[in-house]
Amino acid sequence: MLLFINACVRADSRTRRLADCLLSALGEPATELRLTDISFPSVDEAFLQERDRLLAAQSYDHPMFALARQFAAADAIVIAAPFWDLSFPAALKAYLEQINVVGVTFRYTPEGVPEGLCRARKLYYVTTVGGDFFPEAFGFGYVEALAKNFYGIPEVHLIKATGLDIWGANVEEILRACEEEIQNNHQKKEK
Repeated sequence: MLLFINACVRADSRTRRLADCLLSALGEPATELRLTDISFPSVDEAFLQERDRLLAAQSYDHPMFALARQFAAADAIVIAAPFWDLSFPAALKAYLEQINVVGVTFRYTPEGVPEGLCRARKLYYVTTVGGDFFPEAFGFGYVEALAKNFYGIPEVHLIKATGLDIWGANVEEILRACEEEIQNNHQKKEK
């Protein structure tokens, strides 16, 4: 299963446009998870106590862990998240808090090192940036660190279009160039 995590908010999202191009190039049916359609629970003390109780009982089939189970079972993952305020939309952070589940998406070795439990071998992170300033360590870097160091996903690919809101930018040309790069680099190989 290809899991598409859609953190785009706008109906005419440029990030969504690039994600759709990637999904088409990958040529596999995708299960879309629109983060704007999810009411994430508040991570307060009561939530954490219930989560800790369920984890201690190894009740991984509890509905609280449904998103984590879905993420762990995916064969490949596409995340579409515009670059906002040096990161990504808050819904993506809320989603990541929900899927970081010891015993489902990762576990700790006896030495205390996280070890991934996810099936996916590839994660694609698609983003668009209004300016040319894009410090990868913030939004993308956070997701890449989780994917590689916690979830065990060895290949993390960044797909980005930058400079879209700079005065005089040819937005359509920038997006088309990124779409062409996606098609050239991520096209499903015929056997």
